[in-house]
Amino acid sequence: MTDPISDMLIRIKNAQAVRHETLSLPFSNIKLGIATILQKEGFIGDIEKRGRKDKKALKFDLKYSERGPAIKDAKRISKPGQRIYVASAGIKNVRGGYGISIISTSKGLLTGKEAKAQNLGGEILCEIW
Repeated sequence: MTDPISDMLIRIKNAQAVRHETLSLPFSNIKLGIATILQKEGFIGDIEKRGRKDKKALKFDLKYSERGPAIKDAKRISKPGQRIYVASAGIKNVRGGYGISIISTSKGLLTGKEAKAQNLGGEILCEIW
């Protein structure tokens, strides 16, 4: 797999399209960081790390409302073939403030609002709304 972040976002969108309650995917630290941010922002439920050594998996609960899935769409911005970096002044609101952007900074993964508040720039990984 060349892009595990993109794979994670597609799996989330596909699972929510058919109304799955939980999602399990191969574990990596970057996926755990993204899932933690999504949980903190209220897009997904509980996160669980399962297995050991080479069989680790990341399992989390998906959230829904009366209107549909909590995650309407997710878009990968910085790709392996074209990295996109942004300064703190260039961080924009996603969908008028209804979505979040996830940025990889020198202090770890942060949302766009947190990075802007700390005056940090970095690689913009994805946008979720």
